[in-house]
Amino acid sequence: MRHPDVPESLDSWHILHRMFRFDRRAFDALPGKGQEKLVREATAFLAPLAADPDGDVSLAQMLGHKCDLMLTHYAKSFDRLGEVQIGFDKLRLAEFLAPLSSYVSILELGLYEATARFHIELSERNLKAHSQEWNDAFDALLERAAQEPRNAARLWAKVPSRRYVCFYPMDKKRGETVNWYRLSYEARARLMLDHGRIGRSFHGLVTQVISGSIGFDDWEWGVDLYADDPLVFKKLIYEMRFDEASAAYASFGQFYTGMQFSLAELSAFLDGERIPQLLPPEA
Repeated sequence: MRHPDVPESLDSWHILHRMFRFDRRAFDALPGKGQEKLVREATAFLAPLAADPDGDVSLAQMLGHKCDLMLTHYAKSFDRLGEVQIGFDKLRLAEFLAPLSSYVSILELGLYEATARFHIELSERNLKAHSQEWNDAFDALLERAAQEPRNAARLWAKVPSRRYVCFYPMDKKRGETVNWYRLSYEARARLMLDHGRIGRSFHGLVTQVISGSIGFDDWEWGVDLYADDPLVFKKLIYEMRFDEASAAYASFGQFYTGMQFSLAELSAFLDGERIPQLLPPEA
């Protein structure tokens, strides 16, 4: 049964973020051929994931003490995330990586405006709420929304190929005095519409990936931001702090920030001779 106060969402990629500390000194102690063998093994494992039409993988060198490496994996099922997690942990590279944190979520597109329209449309068609006919019609409307070009392109897009990445989890407050979930549907929809306008004002400067994690992890959403200039993260997030949906109702977890790099640059990250780069797709 679909509760009238619950906004629908379109869901796609299952996502696993993994954060590691890299034991660079131990890796440096390996003889050169040992390092080369390790890189070849890891590359052979990760390359098919990056080329897979049913998934993707990205690597990022992270800044600060929270972690050194973040691996982001997209798949079409939790089972596939699990298979890849086990396979990665069997690599020789894993001997030099200490897991520090992780995040499990599913990419989602929120449908605050559309959900309200769906309820109105079905009511106008005189369908009995939550009957089988009503449910089937609602599912058809959701499918139609998923097929809209703008939504379809966002649902199954690969990890954005932009140099800088910022990841953080967040909640909507649900305390005794401030509770997002006690607001009316109309109030929440209005606040989210205003919130979205800020994001759209940065169109072209940042690519945003929102993933839902209610029931999957400690926070309710994960947010990935990708940009060609890291200053965009500061400007966007600061401006959003003045938006009512964030100022009054949002709580944030730890922020992770770093630089994406291409799989072909894995050896550069591991040996530390230079900063690994995000190469053009054709490279």
